[in-house]
Amino acid sequence: MQLFIEIVYLHKVKEKYFLLVFLLVFFASFSQEKQENDFKVGLVLSGGGAKGMAHIGVLKAIEEAGVSIDYIGGTSMGAIVGALYASGYSAQQLDSLFRNTDIENIVQDELPRSAKTFYEKKNSERYALTLPFDGFKIAIPSAISKGQNVYNMLSRMLFHVSDVEDFSKLPIPFLCMATNIETGEAVILNKGHLVNSISASGAFPSLFDPVEIDGKLLIDGGVVNNYPIDEIRNLGADFIIGVDVQDDLDTRETLNTATSILLQINNYRTVKDMRLKEKKTDLYIKPDITKYTVVSFDRVDSIIKKGYEAGTKIRGRLDSLSQAQKIKNEKPKVHPPFPEDEFLLKRLVLEGERGYSRAYIRGKLRYSLGKKITFQKFSQGINNLAGTNNFDKIFYEFDKDLNGGENIVMNLKENKNETFLRLGIHYDDLYKTAGLINITKKKLLFNDDILSFDLILGDRIRYNLDYYLDKGFYWSFGIKSFYNSFKIGVKSDLIADEFPELENISTISLEVEDLTNQIYLQTLYREEFTLGAGLEHKLLTMDTETVSEQDEDVKLTFENSNYMSTYGYVILDTYDNIYFPSRGIYFNGDFHFYFYSSDYSNEFEEFSIGKAKLGVATPLFNNVTFNFVTEGGFKIGKNNLKFLDFALGGYGNYLINNFIPFYGYDYLSFNANSYVKTRLTADWEFAKNHHVNFSANYANAGDYIFSGTKGWLSSPEYSGYAIGYGLESFLGPIELKYTWSPENKDNILFVNVGFWF
Repeated sequence: MQLFIEIVYLHKVKEKYFLLVFLLVFFASFSQEKQENDFKVGLVLSGGGAKGMAHIGVLKAIEEAGVSIDYIGGTSMGAIVGALYASGYSAQQLDSLFRNTDIENIVQDELPRSAKTFYEKKNSERYALTLPFDGFKIAIPSAISKGQNVYNMLSRMLFHVSDVEDFSKLPIPFLCMATNIETGEAVILNKGHLVNSISASGAFPSLFDPVEIDGKLLIDGGVVNNYPIDEIRNLGADFIIGVDVQDDLDTRETLNTATSILLQINNYRTVKDMRLKEKKTDLYIKPDITKYTVVSFDRVDSIIKKGYEAGTKIRGRLDSLSQAQKIKNEKPKVHPPFPEDEFLLKRLVLEGERGYSRAYIRGKLRYSLGKKITFQKFSQGINNLAGTNNFDKIFYEFDKDLNGGENIVMNLKENKNETFLRLGIHYDDLYKTAGLINITKKKLLFNDDILSFDLILGDRIRYNLDYYLDKGFYWSFGIKSFYNSFKIGVKSDLIADEFPELENISTISLEVEDLTNQIYLQTLYREEFTLGAGLEHKLLTMDTETVSEQDEDVKLTFENSNYMSTYGYVILDTYDNIYFPSRGIYFNGDFHFYFYSSDYSNEFEEFSIGKAKLGVATPLFNNVTFNFVTEGGFKIGKNNLKFLDFALGGYGNYLINNFIPFYGYDYLSFNANSYVKTRLTADWEFAKNHHVNFSANYANAGDYIFSGTKGWLSSPEYSGYAIGYGLESFLGPIELKYTWSPENKDNILFVNVGFWF
């Protein structure tokens, strides 16, 4: 009995032992299977400016190996690329998007010319430097770029996830890093508005303005945490792939620019941290991009290629990682939104303190509520508002309407600077050397007005005064006053028939002074078309002091009269560049009726002068563009005054009165009371901002040539040709033009440096 009990006892013990072993094996197997199924891969993308384009190449290699990413964390450019990938874009789509986008212009906040008002067009084509000048103290802008173009681009690209406020709900959970500029603390951004968040993460100091989120003023996260590996571990990543594109510390030999010194200071902490974080990274990737800089946005193709090469070098390890993943994170396919894609715009909500009325803002945006709108038209409206320079930044969010469509919640950050100091320099063969000092004051008398005063110093003193009360599409009011003077040698036969004293003198030194005052009303349609009418006073003086053949000074005054006129004008300007147009149409029509003169020569009778100019620019092929310009003018009235007639010759922009540029002839070479002219130009931009061009112009000029068909439809009486080089610089165009004409056998070289004013 005792033996039986012992046998039974042993049997039960073995049975319990067997059961225990079985349970241990079962749970171990279950635990292993669960671990394999839950094997999570995190991706960390560092900041590095333009070097961050290498992330796209690495992502292409990761995708080709079949590795699925479960979490993404990034900083600066790593945050931008990471957010786009986390939202559903494939690496190939990102490659295509960035290769076909002019990142350099976007980063520099270059607004299309069509988005600027006529006033802002003039500013951008007249002044080389603009500085805040409130309280008569010069201030330096907080950043080179407001980041508006970057914001617009990212808003369009991330439109499909605009309703996601918790970034863990994106197709791939995402976070990015920013820096609190007031405390220096790192800030994790994983909720809120995605575009705002990655804009803050990429707000590199001095390049982009800081971004305010939840009361915190944020800048580039790379200042304190350029590689958020710990934050991605905390999300639950079992394995970390890290891509490091940041710069190492430079040596004294390469620290030779302000930018390199600023980057060196910024990199002190992050480079030291990177040595520790590299050891925590399971698969560390550092593309060979040392020869590129953080602003090499013009080399996106080669940087992406370098990232792909770095990824393919570790293809074996990526393949092994892919095989270890039992469950893949399948992202939804995203259709990249194109500018012509549409969405239904239901409401516009304006937030933030502002001095400009809702009507003013709506007038600039030109959105029709309750209708579909393309991304292109939406961006155009934002650009129109930004082009006024009345706002530092235009933040907006897309908010799903309950009845379908999108509401736009717009927060406007008004520009607090109301006074500006603007500077420019210029040289040409007519006015010689000149420096421009401008003071611009906004909100002088009303919220929508602006006062601008140019003082031009150099060989000749000039000024421009412009006051404008902007009522947008309603009738606006303006006052202009400008003084212009120059001295030039001209052939005496232009006016010798009326002055016998010049009969034996071939050339005279002509001095011209013009003081013009205008008041006018103006309205516009969009930003490209305007028409106006006004009243003008002009004091015109022309005289000479020339040595005669008898060595006697000949001092003659040809004109010294005040004129009064009424005038009207129509302007259509869709040129993309006023100096080197590659596409667009330009039309300028002007008509003056002169009804009064103080009549220095006692020959005044009422007369009118009309003129018009039409230009069409179109691209041809391989950065070659063609520009066709035709123009003409005429006088109505039978008086003998010639001082406001058309004088052709020379080269330039914004010449006063009726002086018309004409290649092959020097300034004021021939004149008449009517003319017709055609110019053909082929321009080749052989490198960015570098142009070679060839022009041919032809003209007929004479008195009342439009009274019949023979005078202006006959073969051209005047012709000239020009071959030139032009550089688009921050000072304005720098141009050399070698011109000649078969009629006068003269070869003339024109030189221009800087914006014309």
